[in-house]
Amino acid sequence: MKKISLTLTLAALALSASAFAQTSTSAQPASAAAPAAASAQQATQHAARREARIEERIAYLHSHLKITQAQEPQWKTFADTMRENGETMGHLYRERMASKSGTAVDDMKQYAEIAQANADGAKKLADAFEPLYTSFPADQKALADSTFNNWRHTEHHHGPAKHKAAPGAAASGAAAN
Repeated sequence: MKKISLTLTLAALALSASAFAQTSTSAQPASAAAPAAASAQQATQHAARREARIEERIAYLHSHLKITQAQEPQWKTFADTMRENGETMGHLYRERMASKSGTAVDDMKQYAEIAQANADGAKKLADAFEPLYTSFPADQKALADSTFNNWRHTEHHHGPAKHKAAPGAAASGAAAN
């Protein structure tokens, strides 16, 4: 179970990092002359794209892991945790991007807060996944194990994963970021 927890934690970290690092690095700072409305609209668009990426990942995992009707209550808890983690990280990144002044110590503390929130979110995600994983029969556990192991290796080291779908799996939206 330790290997599964570690794999799940690493996958969760990769999920959070890729979903939000892309948002923060793709954000273009508003010029001083740009109206506040344009800046607000840009922030709204980035938030919508981030939410869409999270929903794509949730849909991909639901399909790829072949979640059954009986597993839906545990799945809902897991998916809701992914969404909550996304909201938390999005809020923290927006605060960081909006913070243009401050000392180096303030910057380090803000970074530490984001890192801690990421770690806390990974723990929550692992805790939410465990009852779902426990409900899986052996073949579904093996599928989950390989899915999260592959995700960790591709997404963590090479950016967004280009998931290889099993025949008949609907993975088309999973890799689009």
